[in-house]
Amino acid sequence: MTTVLDGDRRLGAQARLFTLNRSIPTPDELRELITLEDEQIAQRAARIEATAPAMAGRTDLMRLIKERLALEEAEPPACERVMAEELTRNQFREVVAQFAVDGLTESESFLPIVWRLPRKSKMAIFRVLVDEFGCGNLDQAHFNIYRELAGELGLSQDERDYLHTTNPETFDYVNMFFWAAARAPRPEYFLGCLCYLETSILYAFKCFADGARRLGLEGARYYTEHLHIDHFHARELQNAIREFDNEADLQPTKVWTGFMLASEILGAATEAAVASAKQVAP
Repeated sequence: MTTVLDGDRRLGAQARLFTLNRSIPTPDELRELITLEDEQIAQRAARIEATAPAMAGRTDLMRLIKERLALEEAEPPACERVMAEELTRNQFREVVAQFAVDGLTESESFLPIVWRLPRKSKMAIFRVLVDEFGCGNLDQAHFNIYRELAGELGLSQDERDYLHTTNPETFDYVNMFFWAAARAPRPEYFLGCLCYLETSILYAFKCFADGARRLGLEGARYYTEHLHIDHFHARELQNAIREFDNEADLQPTKVWTGFMLASEILGAATEAAVASAKQVAP
């Protein structure tokens, strides 16, 4: 893995990109950020887009999305069963640690997308954001619920403490949204990424919730809350895509690219987290 300096310590490229994304970069750091982002995220998106199926419009896009989701739900990876049925508390703690850089900062990376969307699409996304931040109620904000889960497991509640121990696949997940929201050449990439996240959670988070409840964790609320609210969020993403199509020149291939990029990256992050957990002593 390529490594770069972070002060007097060395970080992986993905972790360095994460720290740059969460900073106000100098001109030199901004050039570094864009270079790392191109290597880690943008080139992957370009490869997916180059092989995207032909789509005449939004109807074709939504059909392909529905088919892909049905396929994934019908053929879950083995790591999901391991998470739900086998991991010990200590091993599940490692899964929570592996996703801490996401959970402790949840949805903060989404905010730059707001000004890039036409007005009605913007409102659909903003309704999702309001929920993500607990409608202004700290007790319901998703990042704070994750903070409580981390505390229950004796983990740090500061995302900076995970920079040297988090899998690169998890950093790819978080960095993908920074790119899609702020620097992807079209906002449709973000709509595709978030559409995948909000719709796939309805089946992909079941193993997290099952594992946490099996282990008696009060913090299972983090996962069950997503299973509850993301039915609404999935509809709002469909609304956002429809309203974008009505108000602007929707490019469905770019939505599909974001959707498939998120599928690839989130799946890899989950598999990597479970693999790390299985290396932990029961």
